[in-house]
Amino acid sequence: MQHVVIAGRYRLLEPVGRGGMGRVWRALDEVLHREVAVKEVLPPNWLSEPEGDELRRRTLREARTAARLRHPNVVRVYDVVPVDGDPWIVMEYVPSRTLQDVLNDEGPLDPARAAGVGRALLAALRAAHTANVLHRDVKPQNVLVTRDGQIMLTDFGLATFEGEDGILTRPGMVLGSPQFVAPERAAEGVSSVETDLWSLGATLYAAVEGRPPYARGSAVATLAALATDPPDP
Repeated sequence: MQHVVIAGRYRLLEPVGRGGMGRVWRALDEVLHREVAVKEVLPPNWLSEPEGDELRRRTLREARTAARLRHPNVVRVYDVVPVDGDPWIVMEYVPSRTLQDVLNDEGPLDPARAAGVGRALLAALRAAHTANVLHRDVKPQNVLVTRDGQIMLTDFGLATFEGEDGILTRPGMVLGSPQFVAPERAAEGVSSVETDLWSLGATLYAAVEGRPPYARGSAVATLAALATDPPDP
C-alpha cells in the first residue's frame, strides 16, 4: 500500500505505528504540500458486523468533532475520509517518540519530569472535556514526546461525546487498553470525565514506576484485578 494515494490527495509514505484499532502512516498531503499522519481505522475482528458498522460511523462523527480541538498539547485532526468503507483520520504529523518508547529506552521518569507530563496531559484533557469530548484511551502509547520535550496527546480514535452510550459501550465489552482502563469502565462499560482522569493517573503511575498499576498476564486477568484488587504497591 506504500505510495498509494487516498482520497485523491494523501500519498502514503511509510507506516510509523500500529495498534489494536489500526495503523498509522506518514503521508504527504499533495494539495497543501505538507507531511501528515494518516490513521487507518480497522475494526477488531471480534466485533460483529453491526458493531463494526457502528464503530465506522462513530469514528467518522467523532473525528470531525476532534478536528475542532485546538490546543498545543493535542495532536490536531485535519480531516477524516472514507476509504473502501473504513474511516481514515488525517492528523498533524509530529516527529516524536511515544511516552512508552521513552520509558522502554530510558527507564522511569524522575518526579519533576513526570509532573510536567501530567500537567500537559491534564491541560489536553481539559480542552477535550470542555468541548464535551472524552478520550477513552489515555495511555503511554498515546502520549507523544517531541524532540524539544513537548508533550502531546494523540489518537482520539476511541474518543466519544460525553454522556454517549451505545452498542460499543455495553457491559462486558471494553475498547481500549485494560491496564489503563478505570475500574468502573471495565465493570459497566461507561466512560466519563472521571474515567479519563483515572487513565491519566495510571499513565503517570507507569511513568514513575515503569509499569502500570494493574499489570497481569492477560487482559482477562487484568480486568479481574481491576474489579477486586488494590493497585500494585
